[in-house]
Amino acid sequence: MEQYTNFAKVYDLFMDNVPYEKWVKQIKDILQAENIYDGLICDLGCGTGTITESLANSGYDMIGIDNSYDMLDVAMEKKYESGNDILYLCQDMREFELYGTVRAVVSRCDSLNYIQSLKDLKKVFALVNNYLDPGGLFIFDMNTVYKYKNILGDNTFAEVRDMAGFIWENSYDSEKRINEYDLNLFIKLEGDTYQRFEERHVQKAFTFEEIVFAIESSNMVLESYVDADNQRAVSESTERILFVVREKGK
Repeated sequence: MEQYTNFAKVYDLFMDNVPYEKWVKQIKDILQAENIYDGLICDLGCGTGTITESLANSGYDMIGIDNSYDMLDVAMEKKYESGNDILYLCQDMREFELYGTVRAVVSRCDSLNYIQSLKDLKKVFALVNNYLDPGGLFIFDMNTVYKYKNILGDNTFAEVRDMAGFIWENSYDSEKRINEYDLNLFIKLEGDTYQRFEERHVQKAFTFEEIVFAIESSNMVLESYVDADNQRAVSESTERILFVVREKGK
């Protein structure tokens, strides 16, 4: 089963509780502290382009990269509605290519947790470093081991809206630190008729030490990290960490 195919149709519907405005403000505060008020920014794992659009509205020249055509179709609809000049590329983040360097790369909403091996994470980070301007920033978040083990774990979540509903079953392998999501979607057609779709998503829980190792192995330097949800110091119960990393040489 492919990821983010049918789910793309209702993704924004179920993500209306995500604090996108807060996330974008975090990104802008970090960029502007480095006097980055404009220029090229790459949104890696951009999904339906919500953050990409917000940063474009703030004056940045945006490139959005995602490996789901269906998610990018939604992003393109937003682009046509807003009139923003955004370049969207359908690429695997392990092999992405840009036409030149950018002032910063951002990746939010645990997109990097879809990378399932440390080897591939290092590959992604090396590509990011390659396409950053000298001293450029990489701003990203990742879900923690604590979140997969204690919050998602082997739990099941369900939600119903007017136009769609889902049942989301989690299965976490604590030895491999792999979380599998079995997602059953029910999308309303006409009248009281719903069509059922299935998707499977797989994410990896990397330890903090593994993430730092991948950063340093890619010739970048870790500038700072905080709890992404409250911007306080990271604790044992932190569910998502926001990292700020700097390019220090090719």
